[in-house]
Amino acid sequence: MIWKARHHVIEFPRRPLVMGIVNINDDSFCGDGTLDPEKALAQAEGMLRDGADIIDIGAESARTNRGPISETEEIERLLPFMAAWADLIAKFETSPWDKTQLWPPLLSINTWRSAVIEAVLPHGGDLINDISALPDATNARLCAEHGASLLIMHSIGQPKVPHTHVGYANILETMAQFFDEKMALAQSAGLASEYIILDPGIDFAKQREDNLKLYRHADQIQHWGRPVLLPVSRKTVIGQVLDLPQATDRDAGTIACINSGMRQGSQIFRVHNVRAAAQAVKVLWGLR
Repeated sequence: MIWKARHHVIEFPRRPLVMGIVNINDDSFCGDGTLDPEKALAQAEGMLRDGADIIDIGAESARTNRGPISETEEIERLLPFMAAWADLIAKFETSPWDKTQLWPPLLSINTWRSAVIEAVLPHGGDLINDISALPDATNARLCAEHGASLLIMHSIGQPKVPHTHVGYANILETMAQFFDEKMALAQSAGLASEYIILDPGIDFAKQREDNLKLYRHADQIQHWGRPVLLPVSRKTVIGQVLDLPQATDRDAGTIACINSGMRQGSQIFRVHNVRAAAQAVKVLWGLR
């Protein structure tokens, strides 16, 4: 399997990739966000030293109990980080964390609004991490125009709106139909399948049993022959299973989900605690 993103060509099977989360906002659900670009860059640098292959930057929290920020504000939060990204990589003083770390690492932009994507992609970014469930082909077209990769995440309805009422007769069948339709939509906009990755959207418009079923059957998402990003970090469903309301207490449960995801072939794990995740992935890959 080949995954393309800007000038990167990644071939699987290989050790799964670790994506570190950097929140350029002040309302992250883990309380680790910052509006200071220098602090955000320092967080990213620390994650790269801890083994991250991808850094995912987001300027707007996905929390549904917080209102949206304007498109202009989102762009203004993202661009200073993106402007400094190349210098950060160029001045990196240490060798990669291990011989399998992607280097140079990928930069992922976590946004779903087309106006934001259109404004930031000319300045870089290898991947658009889109939580919108691709309601139309615009974001796929923009990625195709700039050679960027696109993450398609399963969800229902608008982002930033709670969907706690949503239920499914069979979440796996629903997701299969969804990815069939969205893959076709993205390709119709000129985005080749090699530039697409898939995300089951854990905790997005899903209830506890839906999320657990997706973790148990994540191997079924391999059907489309695209890399699968499995969201595992400090998820609400982990807190429900462990009765841990505080998100930062859920790192052990996160590692358990990484273990399960690796057994089922998931290729990318998006995490807050990069050091723990990268070490777990390396050991689990060695034990495979």
